[in-house]
Amino acid sequence: MLEQRLSTRRYLVGDHITIADIYLYPTLVRFDAVYHGHFKCNRNKITEMPALWGYLRDLYQTPGFGDTTDFTEIKQHYYIVHSDINPTQVVPQGPDLKGLFTPHGREKLGGNPFAPGVSMPGPIPTGEEVKNPIMP
Repeated sequence: MLEQRLSTRRYLVGDHITIADIYLYPTLVRFDAVYHGHFKCNRNKITEMPALWGYLRDLYQTPGFGDTTDFTEIKQHYYIVHSDINPTQVVPQGPDLKGLFTPHGREKLGGNPFAPGVSMPGPIPTGEEVKNPIMP
């Protein structure tokens, strides 16, 4: 359903990022890195669904999303804290998430991340940067 919807529109609702996009982002960005293997949600990966994968890359590359996503923390939380699911507490190194930086082409669908009058987030304050192993 989401794959179909996002194949014809850049954002879930309307021409700009809304709260719906913000709420969907954490699930999508964690899916291949954690949910697919850890929770056995393995019918498809996000990377195997062209519209969702493009949408996730679009959001990830938008200021305020990828620059605040800490994959080390995400993976350590799920794989270490859920000892009933992962008693060995082994945290996988994969998957390779560098694809999040590849072009998405979703600007062709129209829309603009920030609505008129909404300013783009500023840079992350010094000392508060996410130490993310995939960030360039």
